[in-house]
Order: sequence, then structure tokens, then C-alpha cells
Amino acid sequence: MTVLDSSIRYLNGVGPVKASRLERLGVRTLGDLLFFFPRRYEDRRRIVSLKDLQADTVAASIVTVVSTDSRLSVKKRISLTRAIVSDGHGLASALWFNRKGLDRLLTSGTRLALYGKVAKEGGMAQFVAPEFEILGEDEVPVQIGGIVAVYSLTAGLSDRWLRKIIHRLLDQVLPELEDHMPESLLRDLDLEPLGPAIREMHCPVSPESWKRARRRLAFDELFMLQVGLAIRRRSVGELRGAPRLPLGGPLRRKIEHSLPFELTEDQSRVLAEIGRDMSSDVTMNRLLQGDVGSGKTAVATLAMMQAVDGGTQAALMVPTSILAQQHAIRLRSFLEPHGVKVGLLTGGLSAKERKALLKEIAEGSIDLVIGTHAVIQEDVVFRRLGLIVIDEQHRFGVLQRGALGGKGEMPHVLVMTATPIPRTLALSVYGDLSVSVIRTMPEGRIPVKTRWIGDHKVDDLYGFLDSEMDRGRRIFWVCPLIEESEHLNARPLEERFDFLVRRFGSERVSMLHGRMSMEERRSVMEEFASGESPLLASTTVIEVGVDVPEATVMVIEGAERFGLSQLHQLRGRVGRSDEQSWCFLLGKPGTQDGNRRLEAICSSSDGFEVAEADMAIRGPGEICGTRQHGLTDFKVADLIRDEDLLTLARRIAIDMVGRDPNLDSIPAVKEMVFRMYREKLELAGTA
Repeated sequence: MTVLDSSIRYLNGVGPVKASRLERLGVRTLGDLLFFFPRRYEDRRRIVSLKDLQADTVAASIVTVVSTDSRLSVKKRISLTRAIVSDGHGLASALWFNRKGLDRLLTSGTRLALYGKVAKEGGMAQFVAPEFEILGEDEVPVQIGGIVAVYSLTAGLSDRWLRKIIHRLLDQVLPELEDHMPESLLRDLDLEPLGPAIREMHCPVSPESWKRARRRLAFDELFMLQVGLAIRRRSVGELRGAPRLPLGGPLRRKIEHSLPFELTEDQSRVLAEIGRDMSSDVTMNRLLQGDVGSGKTAVATLAMMQAVDGGTQAALMVPTSILAQQHAIRLRSFLEPHGVKVGLLTGGLSAKERKALLKEIAEGSIDLVIGTHAVIQEDVVFRRLGLIVIDEQHRFGVLQRGALGGKGEMPHVLVMTATPIPRTLALSVYGDLSVSVIRTMPEGRIPVKTRWIGDHKVDDLYGFLDSEMDRGRRIFWVCPLIEESEHLNARPLEERFDFLVRRFGSERVSMLHGRMSMEERRSVMEEFASGESPLLASTTVIEVGVDVPEATVMVIEGAERFGLSQLHQLRGRVGRSDEQSWCFLLGKPGTQDGNRRLEAICSSSDGFEVAEADMAIRGPGEICGTRQHGLTDFKVADLIRDEDLLTLARRIAIDMVGRDPNLDSIPAVKEMVFRMYREKLELAGTA
């Protein structure tokens, strides 16, 4: 335990009350406070003469108090303290609210540094509730006249107090703080030493010196994660004993030849990458990225047939029971004529059905198991599991795949996502995986046209839906809620369903949501797919994997309530044929981010571009399900602006771990990595 692990209460000036308030900000130790960096900075270096003050600006001035008075505002029931100040060139006033006793502190002749918003009052410039420092005759201000940190706060804490406490901490601990980075690395990369970089982040001297400090601390964060991922990847790569599943088996060849389409060049390349990995006794850990509709399922199916060819079982884990059912229906009809037995394992099975299925899985008579989270429950035992495919990886969290990996003797693992992950995020979060990407779409696919429409165009939309249904097309209408809510002003699904029935007729409209039984949902989807009920009002249960080629229109109500990647996923339910498809967004964003999301989804149909925009708006943790693990909760680094720094950190980390797997030559780095990521990355061993 170091001094940085000490409770914040041990810092002079922080009592129990202030400590409890700091804990609300996640600050519990001296180390937490040391790395509690400002959210922004105010440049107070320019001192403005009172005669040059402009209304509706923020300014700093050095003044002398001429007079002060205090009174009670009867109308607003608050106390007002007003000071008339001078700098020898002009007069101004300064006004504070509910600062009792301030008039006795700011007596005539007191020299002040003021900083705050300027207004005009009776023809005179007025500082409104400004920060101030009382100065001696020749004293230079500390918090006014320089670049000043502004921190995230909570009730009962002020920036002024927090800056004072942090300055005290810097003086106390920085002289004794050891730098964990090797001097040679700092020299080669021209990085600042740790102590000066931390001080500069809290007390910047200039924008240039701050940038150098930020670069050092951003590199630290990226480098520690990359070292952790390199250790994890090396440990996985060294694990031998995975089943060797040879390429070119008869079942896989037969299934590939029976596909109703030719594989694209990207699909063939990715299959070759996966096939080579699976033919080795080193466990495959591969991430497959591909946009909605790019053909990942076909690739995964052929990979699973390679596993069956090799005498092992395969498992496909998906996020929803609807998707599991759909995969089971399609793969059974496609694979069982070739002798492949497919089992469906979801939470909706009866106890008797589940017991019988588990027996078949354990005996090995089931070749391919498709399921939701039910697949990773303890009572599910495979005879010999050769390949695990996890669809929509981000929905399960970054590390949950390990639970399924424990179901076999080091099975190969393929994780897939239809939410293309920006390169920087893939390197940060999936650095322990090899990455394959399908960029091209199958031939004949026409990009979906996306329109954000206002209330005045809704009647036109209804007419368009009529014409599409008359042509035998299917329509999704997605709502964000099932029932009325007091907290969200969004039209609930049941209310919208009633309206659509009145507008289009009960024979044309059906409804689907997650509270329905498995049998009810299956029946509704069959009616929709067959065209018996061509307009489906639904929640987001249809977001992933539902494939109805005749569906050409997606209407998303309350679109501002959905994330950008979710909007793209919903849009991906249409555009699965050679007919033009449409996505209509109904929504009234009340925020700038809401507007940005809808504008971004309308401007691009490329999932990789959408993913980059999504990360810029929401941040990486939300996109990839990593927030719960803290992998991308950086205090300084930014995965968008620091891509070059991330690439550098990754290269150096991989080289360092390659040369020194136990990090014996850099024990301080090893200690830091294991402290930060031992649990988050499931790193074996001790620092």
C-alpha cells in the first residue's frame, strides 16, 4: 500500500463532511484526487481594464475597493452585497448574492483580483457573483491571472476549495512520486516525467505545456491497457490442446455447394482466416465484424460445419430468444437434410423439454446448439465442444464469452458483431482477439433510403405504407415502449397498435413485444413473414437478426430515444432484397446529441461510418458494453483523437511483452497493469 492508497480524510483540510462529498465524485483516496483532472480550463491570463469591460463577456481585473454596502432584497428574499471598485482608469461594481459578512471583509482600500461575468447596470459595468482573491500591495493573484482548472463538482464543494486542496496534495505527494515508466521509454518517445505532467494538468502554465502533459498521461492509460491485453493474448495463444478441426471436410464442402448464393470475396477471405485458426491446436479467439446483412451468419455456419466435420459440437449464442428461434428454424431446414442435428436451448423450455435436450447435448447426439444466455448455465454440459460462435458480442459484455469457453476443453471461439467497431475501439477492447472484417455487401443489395420526417408529412407516410402493402411488401413499425409511462413522452406500442388497426384494418396489423410467450411471438412472426399480417407494430425485440426479405419499410417512432447503432440495427431489418427499401424516423429531439444522431443516420448507410459517429457522440464504453468493466473509462485518453497514440502504445506493448513475457525488467509497469486490469481482463498470476 502506498501513500496514494490512503483515505482522502488524511489530507489536511478535508474532514468527514467534505470527504463524503468527494466520494460522490468517485474520490476516496489521495490517488483518486491526484488523478481527478479538470473537466475544462478558463484562460484568465488577460487582465482587462475596467474602462474596457464589455457586457455579456467574462473578464479578469485587478481593482481596489472604493466602498461596499449590503442590503436585503425584499422581493427575492436574498441578501445583496455590492462593492464599487476602481483600477485608476475607471469604475465598476461587483455584486454577490447571499454572502453575509462579505461587506466587512471587503473594506475600502482592499486590493482584489476579480473574475466573472460582466453585465451593465445603470450605465456602469458590473461583475455578477465574481470569484475574487484578496491581494497584498504587490501580491500576484494565484487563481486569477493564469489558466485555471474547472472541476466536476457536487453540492457542498466549490472550485475554489477544490483547487486549494489539490494544490496542497500536489506539494505533498509529487516530490515523492516515483515514475513507473522506464526512463529509456520516456526518452525515446519524448514524454514528460509523471510528476510534472500531473502538476501541469491541474495547474497549466500554457496550452503548449498542457498538451505535452496530456500526451504523457494519455499514453500511460492506453499503454497500460495494451500491456494487459498483450499479456492476455499471449496467455491465450500459448494454450495448446484445442481440437484440430481440419479444413475441407465433406460436410462443410457439401453445405457450401448447397448455398443459394456465391460467397463474396470478403466472405471467402474471412472463412480462410477462420479455417486456418481452427485447424491448429492453439485456441482460436477471433472477432468477426460485418455490417448488417453482410453475410456473417453464412460464414459462421460454414465454420460450425468445420467443427462438426472434426467430430466435435458447435454452439451459437445469440442475445434474444426470437433470434435464437429464427436461427433454429432456418438452420434446421438447411442442415438437417444433410444429417446435422440442431438443438434450441432457451429459457422458454419446459422442465421436461430442457432435461431431454441437456441429455442429448451431453451424449453428443446434438451437433449444433443454438441458444441465449441459457447456453452458459452450469447444468449445460457438452460431450466435446469444438467451436463457440457468439453473435452480437457487445450485448454480452466484453468478458462474458469466457463463461461459454469453459464449456469445453479449450474450444475455438468466434465472436461476431453487426455493429462495426471503430478501429481504435477494436484495438482497445478486443486487443486479445484476431480481427476479421467483411466490408462488402452481397451483390444486388440496394442501400436503404433514410428520411427524418415531421408531423406534417405523417399523412403522406400512411399513404405510402398503403401502397407498399398493396404491392405485397412488409412493414415494421417500432415503438420504444409497450405501455403508457409517466416519465417518458413517447407513444406506447399498444396505443400505436390501436391506431394502426383503425387506420389500416385489423387483418393487416399485428403486434410483437418481449412480454409475449415464445409461442405467441413465433405465431406473430410467421403471420408477418407470410404476408398474412404485413404490418408489424413492435418493440426493439426485432432489432437483431430478424430476416424477412419482403420487408421494405422500417418506421421508427420516438427515434431520438434510440442510440445511433441501434437505429442502424433496426434499419438493417429492411433492405434484404433487390427492392428499394426505406427507413422513416419519427422524432423530435430535445438535445443537440439527439439531432446529431438523426442527422448522422440519415446521411450514411455505411455501418462503419455510423459506428465512428456513434463513438464520437456516446463514447466507447456504451457502444461496446465495456462500461461495466471500466476498460475504456479513461481519465485523459480519447479513442477518437488519440488513434495515433493508441497505435504506438499497442506496438510497444506487444513488443515489450514479446521480449519479456513476465515483465521482470519493468516491475513497476507490471505492478500498475495488474493493479488496474487483473480482474477486468482476468489476468492470471500476481504482480
